[in-house]
Amino acid sequence: MTKDQYILGIETSCDETAMSIVKNGVEIVANVVASQIESHKRFGGVVPEIASRHHVEQITVVLEETFSKAEMTMADIDAITVTEGPGLVGALLIGVNSAKALAFAKSKPLVGVHHIAGHIYANRLNKEFTFPLIALVVSGGHTELILMREHGSFEIIGETRDDAAGEAYDKVARTLQLPYPGGPHIDRLATEGQANINFPRAWLEEGSYDFSFSGLKSSVINTLHNAEQRDEVLKKEDVAASFQASVVEVLTTKTYKAAKEYGVKQVLVAGGVAANQGLRKELTSKFADTGIELEIPPLHLCTDNAAMIAAAGSIAYNQGHRAGWDLNANPSLDLEKYSLRGQQR
Repeated sequence: MTKDQYILGIETSCDETAMSIVKNGVEIVANVVASQIESHKRFGGVVPEIASRHHVEQITVVLEETFSKAEMTMADIDAITVTEGPGLVGALLIGVNSAKALAFAKSKPLVGVHHIAGHIYANRLNKEFTFPLIALVVSGGHTELILMREHGSFEIIGETRDDAAGEAYDKVARTLQLPYPGGPHIDRLATEGQANINFPRAWLEEGSYDFSFSGLKSSVINTLHNAEQRDEVLKKEDVAASFQASVVEVLTTKTYKAAKEYGVKQVLVAGGVAANQGLRKELTSKFADTGIELEIPPLHLCTDNAAMIAAAGSIAYNQGHRAGWDLNANPSLDLEKYSLRGQQR
């Protein structure tokens, strides 16, 4: 019988200190996340220095809790995987140096993982991949359409030219005076309102799979400011519904067209905005009778976690990808170059 493989994942790219142990790349044994939302809420967004300090305080606690929940020790671990980028450099450094220290002390292989690859592979914890596939990545810092023809290979066919979808959500939420993080609040309000405000859709040039949400964000902010100057009261619910309708229509339409053009068998959704109920509902409806399988991870795997890093890391590890002791945080790590590097090693 083939021995089971256990991978430790470490994720500290932003404001969650997370560790997980994943069995054979697809089964979560333990998954622990220490969130910092309450610390950053009063600032209306993540403060990098505060995030780094919290990671320092939490990393050992999270490590101990992970192994306690799994009822395992480091002796049972086959490899250590860690997010090396992209993300906040100070936050990344805590995870990378912790992973290096563990790997050195316990003589374990070390594997660096791209954060977006992790989000994509969160789906494999729920369902096996069927290639070729397209992944729609929607988060606070990323909006991308990625073509995968095999494990560990990433080709970006569309990306944001300005604001990411999640970034637009947060900025609109702030204008609506909603608490941080704003995305879930807009999603909730959208179900209570009517999409009766005609906000723009940025389709860009014919055939492009790129995205642009800066104009939409500005349109929402200007509409609210103009209404205020006229002493006109706009319902927050209607603004949220109209804004979300624009975002969801563009994301869904471009994903559908790309899936058809590239003849994929599966569409994956990944990133924090994948938890958005409006987006999940519209994508499910759009792909219902297409013969293309749509996979969206459960809510707890949409936001940053370490199970997704271990899942992506297990593929890299089994493909022979190894990091040296010079592994460093790379806040602007390129996904396609990361993919090629993994194949070359």
